[in-house]
Amino acid sequence: MEPLIRVHDLHKIYNPGENEVRALDGVSLEIQRGEFIAIVGHSGSGKSTLMNMLGCLDVPTAGSYFLDGQDVSHLSDNQLSDIRNQKIGFIFQGFNLIPNLDALGNVELPLIYRGMGRRQRRKAAAEALERVGLKKRMRHKPGELSGGQQQRVAVARAVAAQPPIILADEPTGNLDSHSTLDIMNILKGLHQSGRTVIVITHDDDIARQADRVVRIMDGHIEADYLNRENHADKERNTESEREDISHGIKKEQ
Repeated sequence: MEPLIRVHDLHKIYNPGENEVRALDGVSLEIQRGEFIAIVGHSGSGKSTLMNMLGCLDVPTAGSYFLDGQDVSHLSDNQLSDIRNQKIGFIFQGFNLIPNLDALGNVELPLIYRGMGRRQRRKAAAEALERVGLKKRMRHKPGELSGGQQQRVAVARAVAAQPPIILADEPTGNLDSHSTLDIMNILKGLHQSGRTVIVITHDDDIARQADRVVRIMDGHIEADYLNRENHADKERNTESEREDISHGIKKEQ
């Protein structure tokens, strides 16, 4: 099966020449549909540059990037904007909410650019806010919400159009421990509903909650591994579901 994301020998070079900076230096990576993956690295490691590439916010200096079977490595800005609008929901550390719009308006705004009718987008925005526990805060503006609530608005905005990919850049970086737990539980729920969730982080505690971890340093991928504990839990759950189905069949017989 063709992976949802496939990058090969990706390079991003700033200031080519004597003082060039190789932010990405030959990165190759595949991400399957429905994965929950954490890309981990310290400041200057190249993780933010990789996020920009995966999110179609920038194009590589060299190498290829196939998203859902389409080569997006050399698309124009307008073409990349269309790809982002259709396929990727972004969650940023700084929330990026518009101060003079209420929560409903902030979630509804990107749906306008998708050409969604007013009634349909209002319904989609309201459902997304309800899904993240903000049914009673829809008419509150960002300044009237806590940091955790603002990030939940940002999550609702990312998922309202039901994109196949959720790309979260340090989504808990500005949050307290309680709000961090809330946001990670929401991301896990999105993954369980079939979304591909990619979290960019420097925090190993956050990375441990993903199914797969990719570590990046100095523009290179230095490690790519599965979180065994998470996979063991999933296998146990799957086995339990099989037993339940088996018992059900026996009872019917």
